[in-house]
Amino acid sequence: MSDKREDYISWDEYFMAVAQLAGMRSKDPHTQVGACIVSEDNKILSMGYNGFPRGCSDDEFPWGKTSENPLENKYLYTTHSELNAILNYRGGSLEGAKLYVTLFPCNECCKAIIQAGIKTVIYDCDKYADTPSVIASKRMMKASGVTFQKYHRTGREITMSL
Repeated sequence: MSDKREDYISWDEYFMAVAQLAGMRSKDPHTQVGACIVSEDNKILSMGYNGFPRGCSDDEFPWGKTSENPLENKYLYTTHSELNAILNYRGGSLEGAKLYVTLFPCNECCKAIIQAGIKTVIYDCDKYADTPSVIASKRMMKASGVTFQKYHRTGREITMSL
């Protein structure tokens, strides 16, 4: 008989919490998205969050969504969390990996996910489900054999003091 704890967090809770924590690094005032890439044997390979590319100052580039000047729209400059996680990976192949992400991937990130060899996407929120971008993402994932599933929240609260 073992006296081990029974209330430890599951792998899914752990990796989604890491993705949520990564998203907290984003300086975007509207949407903070985090991603965590995990190997088939549950090792964290990489993480990412939405923000500007390296060398592009968070103080000099726009965070606004709309503007009279189209060049002042954040969407032209930000890198999404999923792409950042893929680009941040310094190991070998991501073939067969699993991606935990707080927001369902857009079509552009979906292309990178497929090309990187990631085979499973676990997402928390799908608030843009009816947009052409997400509809295209799901179509591409289904066609390429990438499975996706909604994260099932357990209601467990994890509190940390920093």
